[in-house]
Amino acid sequence: MLFILLAVVHTWPLASAPATLSRNDTGDTVLHEWTLAWVAHQVVRDPLHLFDANIFYPERTTLAYSDHLFVQAMMTAPILWAGGSPVLAYNLLLIAGLALTGWTTSLVVHRWTGSWLAATLSGSLMAFNAFTLTRLPEVQDLHFEFFPLALLALDRLLTRPRVPSALTLAGWSVLHALTCGYLLVFGFISLVVATVVRPETWSRRIRQIGPLLLLAAGIAGLALLPFLLPYLRVSRDQGLTRPLSEVSRYSAHAADYFATGGRLHFALWSRLFFKNYGLFPGLIAAVLSGIAVGTGVAVKDSRARMAVAFGLVALALSFGPAFPPYRWLYDIFPLLRGLRGAVRFGQFFLAAVAILAGFGLSVLEPHLRRRGLAIGLLLIVGANLEALRAPLEYSPYRGTPRIYDALSGSGRAVVVCFPLYSHDAISLNTEYMLASTRFWKPMLNGYSGFVPASFNRHGSALAGFPNPASIEYLRSLDVSHVVVESRLMDRGRLDQLDRISQLQMWASDGNVRIYLLKQAAPPATGKE
Repeated sequence: MLFILLAVVHTWPLASAPATLSRNDTGDTVLHEWTLAWVAHQVVRDPLHLFDANIFYPERTTLAYSDHLFVQAMMTAPILWAGGSPVLAYNLLLIAGLALTGWTTSLVVHRWTGSWLAATLSGSLMAFNAFTLTRLPEVQDLHFEFFPLALLALDRLLTRPRVPSALTLAGWSVLHALTCGYLLVFGFISLVVATVVRPETWSRRIRQIGPLLLLAAGIAGLALLPFLLPYLRVSRDQGLTRPLSEVSRYSAHAADYFATGGRLHFALWSRLFFKNYGLFPGLIAAVLSGIAVGTGVAVKDSRARMAVAFGLVALALSFGPAFPPYRWLYDIFPLLRGLRGAVRFGQFFLAAVAILAGFGLSVLEPHLRRRGLAIGLLLIVGANLEALRAPLEYSPYRGTPRIYDALSGSGRAVVVCFPLYSHDAISLNTEYMLASTRFWKPMLNGYSGFVPASFNRHGSALAGFPNPASIEYLRSLDVSHVVVESRLMDRGRLDQLDRISQLQMWASDGNVRIYLLKQAAPPATGKE
């Protein structure tokens, strides 16, 4: 309950109107709302074609152009199946991700330290920090709840090697990996590093632990394979890889680790460092993790040592190709080639600091005696105040025009919406993607982390719409319905639409017009 309350506070006023407030002013938010809705729609209708989403027609496997958000979609599916909007689903998922991350972290740190104060502090730092609270449009980054549980399962396997421990590790690792492609890769690397730095645990029982680790890895790999194959297919067929030059542009700089959107620090000094990412751990977190290191607990305690190890590796890798071993890892680890945001390794550094801060407070507690509870509570409040950005600004969501419902009963159809945005304005297509959750027909429009070459061809060929060449191009693609947002089209083009014989007005609400596009008559085959 505490972490739900903290999540509400840190995202306020979102909880006051989750169905009508939104971050739909950013394209990524709407992309993820559409993704949640698509997975919930398709998983009960045609799960074997889950990745053949309705955007970027006639391409297939288009869900693999970005994160599939499968776990998050299953969390919100009941809301969507009950008729809730994708915006409502996204907002509740956002709050739930922060709350669950704090809660699971507190459970794990309490198990390791025996202190609820330390656990609550670590949970607060893991869930509400400079990274998460500036990534609200990226809901996948807010669902970090399975990583602490995977660490706990790894610790149990190493200390009590049993088959159930291996199965538990595989299960939490799979759930963690299915929340986000970045978390899949970064989590795998972190778990490997966390294992390596505990030789005193596994070296004496390698014959027991080794097969169990392989069992966990094998089960996790088999479970993830159906979700990985579409990405490998897109990488092979369409060249979805991120060159190191692109990774360099999305890598961390030293200034990022001094940047935070928290109001207190931002107003005083951090605005000088803030560019795109905030990775400042906070003063309280830094001091307490320093205590864990300085007292030797971070080395003596094998669980704390795991945090130190994966945190340092994450810190180094967040700088991308500027850290030379990144290039080596890029060459030998294929999944890393599909990721451009090396800076997001910084989230795992913050996770390590959160865990170490809990150990630091647990070391401090016995020395505080009667004042321990009061000081511990003050530190928890202080850590949350350091990260606090609320109240936040949201944009109003007024719903999707009902006219789009007409397309849901139109049988087989291929849709295009105008204006068709391309190149630098491509994210504006997300308005149509959100509208498509009302009818789910294939559409030429789209926006994602990857743009196929065919979409750029569409943009060039349809730049003169509704001229004759563009109409013929649409007919060649078997487009059946043309949607026009009148308020976004200039008057000259709107006047032309009424003179195009191949377009027949089908429905209109005064703004949105839906036209039927007549297809060319088939060539005659009879004898003269």
